[in-house]
Amino acid sequence: MRTDIDPGELGHGRFYKVLTSVVVPRPIAWVSTRSAAGVDNLAPHSFFTVSCVDPPMVQFTSVGKKDSLRNATETGEFVVCLANEAMFERINATGTNFPAHLSEFAEVGLTAEPSTTVAPPRVRESPVALECRLEQALELGDSTVVIGRVLHAAIDSDVFETDARGHSLPSIERLRPLARLGRNEWSTIGKVLDITRIPFEDWPGHYRRED
Repeated sequence: MRTDIDPGELGHGRFYKVLTSVVVPRPIAWVSTRSAAGVDNLAPHSFFTVSCVDPPMVQFTSVGKKDSLRNATETGEFVVCLANEAMFERINATGTNFPAHLSEFAEVGLTAEPSTTVAPPRVRESPVALECRLEQALELGDSTVVIGRVLHAAIDSDVFETDARGHSLPSIERLRPLARLGRNEWSTIGKVLDITRIPFEDWPGHYRRED
């Protein structure tokens, strides 16, 4: 038995809660921007993913007209920092609706580190920063998808790990990323599963259903 839900009948506010409870876990973009007046803003956005591989692009969604959206569209720049476990409470604190003239860096006690290619600063306490130039802002209903081309990546050297194949990449265990769930729930990485894809020429047919 299933529960059937019509978004139109339930209403967008209540269905939003359903949607964010089932589209889980969601990675968090800790977005740094600088206003046209020179005020640095920092806010978490849990509608976040990679948009394109070549050229590299990432995207976050602003639900409503938030400072991150206004600053990114006015200046054409933003930085996505990784939301790590050690900064859990401060990441949540940067979601407070501070007035636009106040900087979350100062209010929450974070270190604004100069970026290499853009004006908005990086979060020194975060192990990863992706410096982005605005590529497109796509308005969809009450939300705006902000797509940025990654100009530069700054990653703490101590999060890299070399695997059995000789690839040196950031380790999930060293990054310790956070994710958003439903309600006021967040999650850590938990148990990590490792599996390789099966090439078609090696496909064993072991999942086939015999009717």
